[in-house]
Amino acid sequence: MVLLQDLKDALEEQQQLLNPKKTGVKRIYYKQRSKQHTHIEVITGVRRCGKSTLLQQLIHHHKKHQLAYLNFEDIRIFNFELSDFNKLNDLINKKTQYYFFDEVQNIPNWEIYMRSLHDHGKKIYITGSNASLLSKELGTRLTGRYIAHELFPFSYQEFLTYYKRKPSNKNVHEYLNKGGFPEYLKSNETDVLQQLLKDIVYRDIAVRYGIRNTRSLMELTLFLLSNIGKEHSFHSVKRAVNINSVATVSDYMNWLADSYLLFYLPRFSWSPKSRQKNPRKIYAIDNGFVASNTLSFSKDRGRLLENAVYLHLRKSAYDLYYYRDNKECDFVVFHKNTCKAVIQVTLQIDADTQQRELAGLTEAMDFFKLKEGYIITLKQKDKLTFDGKTVYLIPANEFLFEQY
Repeated sequence: MVLLQDLKDALEEQQQLLNPKKTGVKRIYYKQRSKQHTHIEVITGVRRCGKSTLLQQLIHHHKKHQLAYLNFEDIRIFNFELSDFNKLNDLINKKTQYYFFDEVQNIPNWEIYMRSLHDHGKKIYITGSNASLLSKELGTRLTGRYIAHELFPFSYQEFLTYYKRKPSNKNVHEYLNKGGFPEYLKSNETDVLQQLLKDIVYRDIAVRYGIRNTRSLMELTLFLLSNIGKEHSFHSVKRAVNINSVATVSDYMNWLADSYLLFYLPRFSWSPKSRQKNPRKIYAIDNGFVASNTLSFSKDRGRLLENAVYLHLRKSAYDLYYYRDNKECDFVVFHKNTCKAVIQVTLQIDADTQQRELAGLTEAMDFFKLKEGYIITLKQKDKLTFDGKTVYLIPANEFLFEQY
């Protein structure tokens, strides 16, 4: 429970901090947002990826209307409860039509209030940093009332917009190393991303789930960040970080995924049960985040390129897998139960790597009966035709610049 005066102070001060003249880079989501007044817009994503700034952009868009904004991470309303929404109603103008709530997952049963606002015809935008918690509430009381969006750190397009640059091999090389967290791009201080890792691990996971052995949680996190692009199972991670329980490893990894810190790519199989049992490949939320928190990626551009390609594909509405039989293909892209593309990632194709990279790609092409395949390289562009197949080599600068 919060005091009425504390809530009033927080509400008024937060309104004053909204600066319509400094709304930052216009995010791709801004152009794709729903134009329907009837839906609740739910925006989820990792901490510090720009959700609050995006809300300011949306607030600026609706500035001619009566609106209300509240960030639930304000320390003055730390103990905000469901009943405190009644106090909020007393403080907000009755003519308000647009509501903006930041980090709403901090409030138990928040969806009850959102449903009430929605029933009264209000337009609502909410953000949150935990995919699992939000999905549980959204799937119960808000079914059919919301549209969900995921926000990531800057894409390559947004990175270029931020720096006011044009696509080039030099710029994509910088993007592969820096990533897209706005605050880091502004400061170039690795401490920003190191502190972010601590906030996610200790505040969003350890505190929320009552984890006492935070050292093992951090060791597991750093191990996974150091092994992006590699296959791992719960058992292999358990052995690597010396945690006694597979169940504990499973919980930790799932909570890291819920916080949008890590992603796990399943091996393709027509059987859902096999997909669950097979090892999964690890990917991270951002390249700069990985480079700032591990020691193994200062020169490993191959895995950084693969991570960037994964993130680019992850933002699409398609289902992603990797393929492995005799050989491996990095990405299999599915849409509506149909394989649309198979993609290999390598820094460059030369006499030493051509046979290996093509072998995994063409094996996947044969399996899915595709005549075309793609290899994303650092800067090569080419077209290879053989045995009735065509393989396109696409430089990262072109691939990452296009919306997939």
